[in-house]
Amino acid sequence: MADSVDKDGFTLTEEVQRRRTFAIISHPDAGKTTLTEKLLLYGGAIRLAGSVKARKASKHAVSDWMEIEKQRGISVTSSVLQFDYDGYRINILDTPGHQDFSEDTYRTLMAADSAVMLIDAAKGVEDQTVKLFRVCRQRGIPIFTFVNKLDRHGRNPFELVEELEKVLDIRAYPVNWPVGEEGAYKGVYNRKLAQVEMFEGDAKHGQWAMPSTLGRVDDPAFAEVLGEEAHRQLCEDIELLDMAGDEFDLAKVRAGELTPMFFGSALTNFGVQPFLEEFLRLAPPPRGRRSTEGDIDPESERFSAFVFKIQANMNPTHRDRLAFIRIVSGRFERGMVVRHVPSGKMVKLAQPQQFMAQERTIIDEAYPGDVIGLFDPGIFGIGDTLCVDNKGFSFEDFPVFPPEHFARVQAKDTMKRKQFIKGMTQLTQEGAVQVFRQPEIGVEAFIVGAVGMLQLEVLEYRLKGEYGVDIELRNLPYSVARWLEGDNIGKKPLKGMDSAMIIHDRYDQPVALFRNEWSLRYATEQNSSVNFALAPSRKAE
Repeated sequence: MADSVDKDGFTLTEEVQRRRTFAIISHPDAGKTTLTEKLLLYGGAIRLAGSVKARKASKHAVSDWMEIEKQRGISVTSSVLQFDYDGYRINILDTPGHQDFSEDTYRTLMAADSAVMLIDAAKGVEDQTVKLFRVCRQRGIPIFTFVNKLDRHGRNPFELVEELEKVLDIRAYPVNWPVGEEGAYKGVYNRKLAQVEMFEGDAKHGQWAMPSTLGRVDDPAFAEVLGEEAHRQLCEDIELLDMAGDEFDLAKVRAGELTPMFFGSALTNFGVQPFLEEFLRLAPPPRGRRSTEGDIDPESERFSAFVFKIQANMNPTHRDRLAFIRIVSGRFERGMVVRHVPSGKMVKLAQPQQFMAQERTIIDEAYPGDVIGLFDPGIFGIGDTLCVDNKGFSFEDFPVFPPEHFARVQAKDTMKRKQFIKGMTQLTQEGAVQVFRQPEIGVEAFIVGAVGMLQLEVLEYRLKGEYGVDIELRNLPYSVARWLEGDNIGKKPLKGMDSAMIIHDRYDQPVALFRNEWSLRYATEQNSSVNFALAPSRKAE
């Protein structure tokens, strides 16, 4: 355990304990980017929140930096946002909201210690929320629920609690509760503090709080503020929650078995600050991570980290390429030399950066839980381990998802072959799309695979905007991909593959593309000695 203190007077243990690193997950349009901005606003990281809905306006969400995001009002990349609040160092991982980019979200969740699940008060639990929740559940990370858009007409809060518990199979504990008529709420009642927090009716959309002098919901003073009918309904609701609801249990929260539930409105700021403060109190500090050497303790002095995201051209002027790393243990220092485990090479980590969306700051040190960006000369890959050990160890593998959409891509202008190859190489290394080759078509064309069609659209947009390359993109009639494993692969023809296509991935491993699941089943039956795998079993050395 480290006894020395840093420039801020903290020991390594203290630095770890004051950090909170979390991802925000939701279905598209639930208000995720808006909530992210308001957290930054209360943290003093920004002075004015951007306009998310006004797509043609000059201001845009701080966490949406890519031009196509600004034009379409969607998030298709993961932004990393860092700020301090009340003694805490906060790392927000703002994930893509669009379902076509769920794979990027899955990888981001590998770097998070907890998750904030955003739910639309009118729509309840939606499909994409269910998918992302399950990833969080598999990882056993704590989940905090924020029911958003309380300023609009929404569903009965008891219905939302019941739906969340039934659909997601997790118990919920409402930390606060809506006050007023359904669909026209005046504020919320804070169960822990026994106080009513009311919407402020001015242009600032703030709030004011009225604590109970009696420490109870049945305080007569509340009836004067809320009105007799609204106060009576509130008392009945809280009595029902106290009698039939779950008891609060922090151990169950930390184990991902109980979700604290908050009601508020990110757009009007209502409930955001109380949520932030309670979340920081309840959320866990950085956790350890499994490796080939066992669990790595965050408070270990041995530095270790892993790459969870690669992003090209965040700064179009400099055409840079950044690898985002999550620090797992030890103290990071600018200029330190570490082992890049996959290659075995020692690399110097110069010019490390922390982020406020597209704004960057060069830092001298960082600690477990922090996310920093490193200039990548082309050696880093998603999931790579960095450590100071001589032999090195590897952190657990990242999940790989088979693509469901495929297209043949080539440059329209053969004179721009170099730019095309460079752009395809760099953008596919980010992991949003997978690149394949057919040996017989050479290097002038690629086959790309994506989980969603929007990924192909973004690829075309970025090749044009960032590399000056117009492409021909022809969709292929395949929807199922399987990696082929077996002793005789490539030595003799496979049976039942007349309508399939054989291609090779970036590590030259053979991949079969099928039109549908029926074709896959038929080929599997005809080739009993071949394993049709969902993902590559290993990276090529």
